[in-house]
Amino acid sequence: MKSEQSAAEACCLENAPYDSSVRPPLLCDLQLSIFENAGRAIILTDPAGLITYFNRAAQQMLGYTPDEVVGRVTPLLFHLADEISACARSFTCDPDCEPPIGFGVFVARLKLQIRDEADWTYVRKDGSHLPVSLAVSVLRDAKGGVQGYLGIASDISERRRMEQDLRIAAIAFESQAAIMVTDVNQRILRVNQAFTKLTGYSAEEALGQTPGMLKSGRQDADFYAAMWRSLGQCGHWQGEIWNRRKNGEIFPEWLTISGVRDARGRVSHYVSTFSDISNLKVAESEIHHLAFYDPLTAMPNRRLLLNRLDQACVSSKRSGQFGALLIIDIDHFKTLNDTLGHDVGDHLLVEVAKRLVGCIREGDTAARQGGDEFVVMLEELGTDPSSASVQAEIVAEKIRVELARPYLLNGDTEYFRSASIGISLFFGQEKSIDILLKQADISLYKAKDAGRNAIRFFDNAMQTALDERAAMEAGLRRALVKDEFVLFVQPQVDAMRRLIGAEALLRWQPAGRAMVAPNDFIPLAEETGLIVPIGLWVLDQACAELRRWADNPSTKNLFLSVNVSARQFRQADFVAQVVDALARHGTNPKLLKLELTESLLLDNVEEVVAKMLALREFGVRFSLDDFGTGYASLSYLKRFPFEQLKIDRSFIRDICINPDDAAIVRAIIAMGNTLRLNVVAEGVEENSQHAYLVKHCCCLFQGYLFGRPMSFEDFQISLDSCPLPGLETADNWVI
Repeated sequence: MKSEQSAAEACCLENAPYDSSVRPPLLCDLQLSIFENAGRAIILTDPAGLITYFNRAAQQMLGYTPDEVVGRVTPLLFHLADEISACARSFTCDPDCEPPIGFGVFVARLKLQIRDEADWTYVRKDGSHLPVSLAVSVLRDAKGGVQGYLGIASDISERRRMEQDLRIAAIAFESQAAIMVTDVNQRILRVNQAFTKLTGYSAEEALGQTPGMLKSGRQDADFYAAMWRSLGQCGHWQGEIWNRRKNGEIFPEWLTISGVRDARGRVSHYVSTFSDISNLKVAESEIHHLAFYDPLTAMPNRRLLLNRLDQACVSSKRSGQFGALLIIDIDHFKTLNDTLGHDVGDHLLVEVAKRLVGCIREGDTAARQGGDEFVVMLEELGTDPSSASVQAEIVAEKIRVELARPYLLNGDTEYFRSASIGISLFFGQEKSIDILLKQADISLYKAKDAGRNAIRFFDNAMQTALDERAAMEAGLRRALVKDEFVLFVQPQVDAMRRLIGAEALLRWQPAGRAMVAPNDFIPLAEETGLIVPIGLWVLDQACAELRRWADNPSTKNLFLSVNVSARQFRQADFVAQVVDALARHGTNPKLLKLELTESLLLDNVEEVVAKMLALREFGVRFSLDDFGTGYASLSYLKRFPFEQLKIDRSFIRDICINPDDAAIVRAIIAMGNTLRLNVVAEGVEENSQHAYLVKHCCCLFQGYLFGRPMSFEDFQISLDSCPLPGLETADNWVI
C-alpha cells in the first residue's frame, strides 16, 4: 500500500500521465465494477488528498476525464474557494489559531466524525456550478491506519429547485392577496392571513367550510353555473364577484380560481386568490361620472346623450314608436353671466337642470350639451307622428313655463329668464345622430328668430333654408376671390332737387346667375365676419371712384357715402385702413362720408368717439344711418361728431297717411336742425312725400323719386345727358 501511494505521489509530482489501465489502489475487481456502474459520482484519494479514482458518473457530472484529474494534488479542484474558506473558519473560535486549508478542511472535519456529509457547490470543467450533497468517509486498514478517503457526491439541483419553489410558495401564500385552498369537494383546507384580514373569518372558522360561506346573494345560479363550466373546460376562471364579510358587509372582489391536477390528470384541489377591488370600483365610478356626466349639474353630458340617443333610435325602430329631441337654450344667459358673474350664472344652470329633470318622465333623458344649452330626449311618444308631435309640444311647453318662473339666485332677489326650444322628431334610424341634432338646432334658431321664449318644430323648409344659407356662405367666400361684387350708387339731392352726392350700395353678381339682393347676403356676411374684408373692398372702391369723379367737372364736388358695419368699425386698425385707402388713391377726405348705424353707439363709446374724432380731424365726415330704429338716446347722440342724420325709410313710407309716422319724422327733423345736423329722408318715392318733408324743413333727400341705385357707368351717362348735370332742375335728374 505504501509503495503504491508513493508511486502515485511520484507520478503526480513529476506530472507524468496517468495510466487508467492500472487498477486504483484499494479496489478489487468487484468494487471497481460496482463503482463504475454506480449512479453517483465516486472519487477516491490517498491520505494526502491525491485523486486515485474517478468513476463514470463523476466524469459525466463534472466533465473531466480520468486522465485530467487522477494524480492531481487535491479534490479541491471541484470546490469553490469561498466555501472551503468559510468551512475552515468554522473550526475554531480562537483568532490566533490558523484554520486548516485545502484538503485539511476535510481531514479536520473527519477527525470530529467518522463520516462527513454536507452540501457543497461543485465547479464543472466548463466553469458552471452544480449543487451536490457530498459524503466523505475515511478508509482504514486492519490496524486502523488511514489508507485514503472516499467521496460520494449526488446532484441536488432538483432538490434545490424544489426547496426554492417551496420557499417562494410559502412567501406567496402569505402575500397580500387572499388565498383559499379547497379539495375537489370544495371543502376549505387552508387559508392565509390575508384571507382572514379580508373576510373577517379566522382559519379555524373557515377550515372545513365551503366558499359558499362568503356568498353575497348578488350572483344568481346561472352565474355560478357558467363559472363551473369554465373551470371544467379551461381549468381556471377569473372575474369580478361580490362576496360578504363575516360582519355582513358586501364588497366587490377580483377572483381567480385554478384547478390543481394529480399525476393522473384528475383535479385534486382548487386554489382561489382574490382581492378587494372596492377602491377600484369607486375610481371606476368617478372616472365614469367624469366621462359621462356634467360636473356642474350632474346631468348626462353630450357623450352620454349621444350614446342614449343611438340606443333610442334602435329601440324606436324595434317598437315602431316616435321619439323627440328638444334643444333648450336660456335666453340672454350671457348678459346675466357678464353682469352678475359666473357664480350666479352657474347657480342658474344648476336650478335649470333641476327643473328640467322634474318636467320629464322616468326613462327620458335630460342632458347638458355645454354652456347654457340643454337637451331633452323623449321616447315612446306613440306610433302616429301627429300625436307624437303633440306629446312633444306638451312637454316642451311645460319646460318653457317652468323655466320662465323666477329664480332666487342672490339672496331674496328674483331673476327672470326665459328659454327658447327647438324640437325634432325621430323614428327608428331614418336619420343619423348628426342630422337629428342639426335639425333640432335649426328649429332652436327659428325659435330665437321668433322673438325667443318660444317653441319651434323642425320641418323640411328649415333644412332647405339651412342648405341655402350654407351655399350662400360658400358663395360669399368665393365672391371676393372671383371679384363678383360691384358698387352701385343712388343719388342724394337737396330741397331744390339739385344733386349733392350719392350713396355707394353693395351688390353681388354671381357669374351666370341673377343678382343677389343685399338683404339676402349682407346679414349673413355680418354673422360670418365676411363683412370685414367685404367692407374694406367697398371702402377701397369708393375712394377710387371719388378720385375719378375729381377729374370730371360734373362730379368733382359730389360726396360719396359708404356704409360701415359695426364689426368693421370695431377693427383696431380701422382708422389706418381708411387713411390708407384715401392716400392710396389720392382722394379728397372731405368728400368721403361714412354711414354708421345706431347699434355701434351702444358699446365702447369712448373708443368709438376717439376713432370718429381721429377721422374727422383728417376730414372724413359721418352720417347716422336709419335713425329712429335703434336705441340711441339724445345724450349719446350729442357726444358723437355726426354731420348728418338719415331718417329710416319705414317712417317716410306712410308719412302722408299715418299721423304717428308724420309726428316722428317732424320730431327727428326738428331735433336734427336744433343739433345743427343735416337731416336726410330716405325712401322718398312720391312727390307728396317730398313736399311734406320740404314743408317741415327737411333739407336732403334720397329715394326712387330722384333715382334708383345704378352702376357708376350709368350714373355718369345720366350726368352727361344733362346740360348742367346735377346743378339744375329735378326734371333733368329723374332717372
